[in-house]
Amino acid sequence: MCGRYELHAHPAAIALAFGLAEPPGLAPRYNIAPMQQVPIVRVNAHGVRELVHVRWGLVPRWAKDPSIGARMINARGETVRDKPAFRTAYRRHRCLVPADGFYEWATRGDDKGARQPVHIGMKDGATFAFAGLAERWLGPDGEPLDTCAIVTTDANALLTPVHDRMPVIVAPRDYARWLDPAVADPSELIAPCPDDAIRVAPVSTRVNSVRHDDPSLIEPLRPSAADAPGDDAPTGPAPVPGPPKQSALF
Repeated sequence: MCGRYELHAHPAAIALAFGLAEPPGLAPRYNIAPMQQVPIVRVNAHGVRELVHVRWGLVPRWAKDPSIGARMINARGETVRDKPAFRTAYRRHRCLVPADGFYEWATRGDDKGARQPVHIGMKDGATFAFAGLAERWLGPDGEPLDTCAIVTTDANALLTPVHDRMPVIVAPRDYARWLDPAVADPSELIAPCPDDAIRVAPVSTRVNSVRHDDPSLIEPLRPSAADAPGDDAPTGPAPVPGPPKQSALF
């Protein structure tokens, strides 16, 4: 799955990477969490790529209550074509979610059940894109709410010891295909990224709390520090206030 990530690249670099007309107004963020506003890249009605902010946690158009989005931060790639919550977004409203890295929590292997956060990024340090889905929900007053979800797949061999799922990472050469609404089913892109494309490093347990958001969160720990329990919530990520955990249904 993907429940926390970061984006700290310079806006000009993001514009270049995603083919945007101008640099977006973005500040570095190192601990992006569900139900927050996040930047996505989509194709607008004029066929031009644009970066907009939406809430992370997809709300289907037919939903009666937008709180359902708290359980839909991820969409399983194996069923995204058929699940009522995601199939319309998959066919018509695919997007890219820019990132510089994401976090998972590995079991330490000790008798305390502690979990070690790890940061996953590209080996070359490049900004990359999650495969995303976007939707627009209209409230009773007609006010729109734009939301998104990140598509997931089986973990590659490098990440399997940490988690059995990982976000789908779209290669730059495939951005246009994933974004093209004329392509009804780009399912061949829903696959684990190559093992040799990414790096995994243990990081501070400060990332467990969404209150912390600074560059130190992505700094790799020394081996001795990674072996020792941290001071901040050593058993895993602190829940984001409000939303419940995502159901395994998706």
